[in-house]
Amino acid sequence: MIVRTYHDPLYKAISLDSEDPAEEMAIELIDSSPFQRLRRIKQLGPAFLTFHGAESSRFTHSIGVFNLVRKVLKQLSKSNKDLNRYKGLLYGASLLHDIGHGPLSHTGEEIFGINHEIWSARLIRGHLEIKNPLEKYKQGTADQVANLLEKGRAESPIIKALISSQLDCDRLDYLLRDSLSTGTNYGNVDLERIISAFTIAPDGDLAIHPKGLMAVEHYLVVRNLMYKSVYNHRINEVCNWLLEKIIRTARELGEKKVWTDSAMTQWIWHPNEIDIKCFLANDDSRLNYHLMRWEEDQSERTTDLKKLCKRFIHRKLLKAISVASMSNEVQLEALSLARKLAEQSGLNPDLNCGLRHQKHRGYLPYIGGLRLWDGTNLSSIEQQSNLVRSLINPSASSWLIY
Repeated sequence: MIVRTYHDPLYKAISLDSEDPAEEMAIELIDSSPFQRLRRIKQLGPAFLTFHGAESSRFTHSIGVFNLVRKVLKQLSKSNKDLNRYKGLLYGASLLHDIGHGPLSHTGEEIFGINHEIWSARLIRGHLEIKNPLEKYKQGTADQVANLLEKGRAESPIIKALISSQLDCDRLDYLLRDSLSTGTNYGNVDLERIISAFTIAPDGDLAIHPKGLMAVEHYLVVRNLMYKSVYNHRINEVCNWLLEKIIRTARELGEKKVWTDSAMTQWIWHPNEIDIKCFLANDDSRLNYHLMRWEEDQSERTTDLKKLCKRFIHRKLLKAISVASMSNEVQLEALSLARKLAEQSGLNPDLNCGLRHQKHRGYLPYIGGLRLWDGTNLSSIEQQSNLVRSLINPSASSWLIY
């Protein structure tokens, strides 16, 4: 018998017992090399340059999501014990939902053009250290987990809702965890109240008991605030723009001019040829090493790349000003002016000026929308809450980087 305990900054002791077959499977998945790689991928990408405490990893987050899924399943199975037959599927999906992230998490998706859901499914189906524990637990589990993560397919709608919805365990964990690591106070949602309010609607899908309405309203407001104050923070957007510019510059210079090891060569210039081994070889450590090597390169051919890497490594970041209130035409005029001023100052405008746009979709009532069920009446949450209705409209940010 193995009892494994992870001491989590959010949930304190998270224990797994190998006498439970599903938890034995979870232990094997955690011990696999693809899962251990998540220790080397920052949860918030380059946000550590904005919030100095933002050093947590996808490893920590994934174990946190597993812990929440286990709690919610225990709560829901009180009224429907049949849900326990999905325990292996839920445990596997909660642990592996981010296994396909590249370096610096979502930033890596932007700069390298990958999709972490597709890669998660590919690893689950193709890497034996992941596939074998799932299949040993129950034949067909690997495909079920892969289909759930990649395509949102599950036999029961409530299973999909716990993994991917407007109020899934992934979102609950990252809001709490990101708030803690960044030192912001927005993410202090009433987790216990939300979990205790989870219930099953007559159609078998997830619903919220009205007693949890205020806690869910608070959670949705928190999510909105975290996007504005953390995820789309001005400096974070500058860092993401800079990293995109670095990889684009390396790609344009070509593999004959830019030093890379064999793995990074594939990632930058031959992304369609990346296999599982090459994918897993790339993480924050490898990317950071390349940035340092490029900064030290003395070749005149890579001067632009060197300057960009120096900015990122030593946090000599560009400035940014919000231009969201301006029309597209005026934004382009502002960019043109910034480029002219940069040139007059002896700077390369291509390396020092840009526009960056981001959208936050807000609450989506028609895609995984939340519902209230009191045992008699079933209604959408926006019908009962003016506050939730106010969060439906999407918001956008636009930054002039200079």
